[in-house]
Amino acid sequence: MSVEEYQHLLVKRDGDTVTITMNRPDRRNALSADHLTELLAAFRAAGETDASGIVLAAAGPVFSAGHDFADVAARDLLEVRELLVRCQQVMTTIESVPQVVIARVHGLATAAGCQLVASCDLAIAAESAGFALPGGKGGWFCHTPAVPVARSIGRKRLMELALTGDPVDARTAVDWGLINYAVPDLDLDTAVTNLLARATRGSRASKALGKRTLYAQLDRPEADAYTLAREVMAAASQLPGAREGMAAFLQKRHPVWPD
Repeated sequence: MSVEEYQHLLVKRDGDTVTITMNRPDRRNALSADHLTELLAAFRAAGETDASGIVLAAAGPVFSAGHDFADVAARDLLEVRELLVRCQQVMTTIESVPQVVIARVHGLATAAGCQLVASCDLAIAAESAGFALPGGKGGWFCHTPAVPVARSIGRKRLMELALTGDPVDARTAVDWGLINYAVPDLDLDTAVTNLLARATRGSRASKALGKRTLYAQLDRPEADAYTLAREVMAAASQLPGAREGMAAFLQKRHPVWPD
């Protein structure tokens, strides 16, 4: 196990898994510029390792309250834009790293905190968790947090979440497609470990290419998505992992992954 030092995060490597824990419980893990900068650095660093999975977790009673209003209120227009660019960089980096990224959610995940959950590849929440885009009942609408949320839950549910600002519970979040599972609070770590183990089986190189292609084709018209996926899948058939997987199947043996 290895541990790296950050001001607002706890980052550790345990076996094939890197766990990034937001550690500003006194600020409800609000996403200040410094916090976002550390998240970006941590995900980029984890993405360059040979780990197969990344867990995004949080310390304290709240997963994340979203943007830190004390930070935002002190900024002018250009500086707020820079903050939102940094936030977007965190979200797109989560999607672009080759590892499977799973959110371990407890407590509330609101606004940009909900955006973080929606941006992860997978998410499991404790039954006590809640999710909200609260800008709809305040003065600063959740424009950017709604981007990945919309791609998870569909238009009408997005409109209810964004316009009312009301939180939904973990079971509703499962039903809406925002997270994969809601589990009893005491089972959260076990559920995260089990799902990550299932999602990281097989060739790492193949899975990294698959993740990248899935995100690339999601918002394309069907014909364009097929064109992209077809060419990537044809090329991927020549990867060592693909060759080993097919050979093992044909020879009725367990595969020995080269990556």
